[in-house]
Amino acid sequence: MDITFTTAGALIGLALSIFLIIKKIQPAYSLIIGALIGGLIGSGDLVGTVEVMITGAQGMMSSVIRILTSGILAGALIKTGAAEKIAEVIVAKLGEKRTIVSIAIATMVICMVGVFIDIAVITVAPIALAIGNKVHYNKGAILLAMIGGGKAGNIISPNPNTIAVSEGFHVNLTSLMAVNIVPAIGALIMTVILATILSKRSGGLEIHYPAGEENKSLPSLWAAIAGPVVVILLLALRPLFNIVIDPLIALPLGGLVSTIACGEIKKFPHYMEFGLTKVIGVSVLLIGTGTIAGIIKASALQGDVVSLLEMMHLPSFILAPIAGIVMGAATASTTAGATIASQTFSGVLLKEGIPAIFAGAMVHTGATVLDSLPHGSFFHATGGSVDMNIKNRMRLIPYEALIGLTSTILSIIWYLIFR
Repeated sequence: MDITFTTAGALIGLALSIFLIIKKIQPAYSLIIGALIGGLIGSGDLVGTVEVMITGAQGMMSSVIRILTSGILAGALIKTGAAEKIAEVIVAKLGEKRTIVSIAIATMVICMVGVFIDIAVITVAPIALAIGNKVHYNKGAILLAMIGGGKAGNIISPNPNTIAVSEGFHVNLTSLMAVNIVPAIGALIMTVILATILSKRSGGLEIHYPAGEENKSLPSLWAAIAGPVVVILLLALRPLFNIVIDPLIALPLGGLVSTIACGEIKKFPHYMEFGLTKVIGVSVLLIGTGTIAGIIKASALQGDVVSLLEMMHLPSFILAPIAGIVMGAATASTTAGATIASQTFSGVLLKEGIPAIFAGAMVHTGATVLDSLPHGSFFHATGGSVDMNIKNRMRLIPYEALIGLTSTILSIIWYLIFR
């Protein structure tokens, strides 16, 4: 059924979804309700609107399946202690004098190898708090170092957001990860600068450890990195030798290797189940995201935005980072924001002659600018990892936005240099 919804309808539907998310309605349901109302207001009938919503959700299925299998790797890295071991070694090697750098790099690496950003922060938090307490740094500096490092690692990781963007623009996952290496380094540098400034403020940390955590047995470093190394090598086969190993295969295989290397193969079924619990939420969210993306994609919004850019004499490529920023802020989620932006504007950007790999990279980095607003779970999960109240957590948002904006600007510059 060929339906074109009005721009007003699409925007009202998106605004309603945001309102419902802010009001603590389950995000997937909020997006579905917003899509339905937006379609009906946007001149669609009930049957046609539902059909477009279902089509949009169906377009998410390849991403959802890959994300579901990525949970095997995440579950193995977390439950075997591999992720914690990697973070511990990085912090220990760089030492207390480079506390901010070590915390940021540790979180970046954990996220980069396939652990979701909120879980990466939660994993590194006990180590970061312990070393932060020794050097009397405040919680704001410690948390910003973890979040900024996570943002840097997230745009070069095989995580749900990257998978969703690669699917939206039909580009190779490894290539998309590689093109954002420089923006990731820029985000890391900005993180260290801003967190160091915050660390100068007074306020030490009082740490309370859960019973038994100090003596937790962790695998060796070589065992800890075995799984991530296998994933990286498998994904690198396509750009290096044109041998295609889909993330659907590479990510769970990495989880299996990690479990074997850590000597816990008997617990592998349990780790798979644990990993599924970590990805099921984002998978369901993406289905809801697909419904609103379907409505927006079938609306006149794309053409109206391009016309607006032309009227303002702005280059067409600027749509990519703007779309990522706006949708990331609207959903308070890197994954949902990047997905909606990719699904909605990929066709327009490609039609304007923007190479898919750079368009995807700019959308991806843009989605990290305002993805930590309070109506999203990341805001609360990261604040809870260091027992920080909402007021103090809110104060970090401008710093986080600067970190995301740094990677976005570098992504734009990268495109302008190599287009």
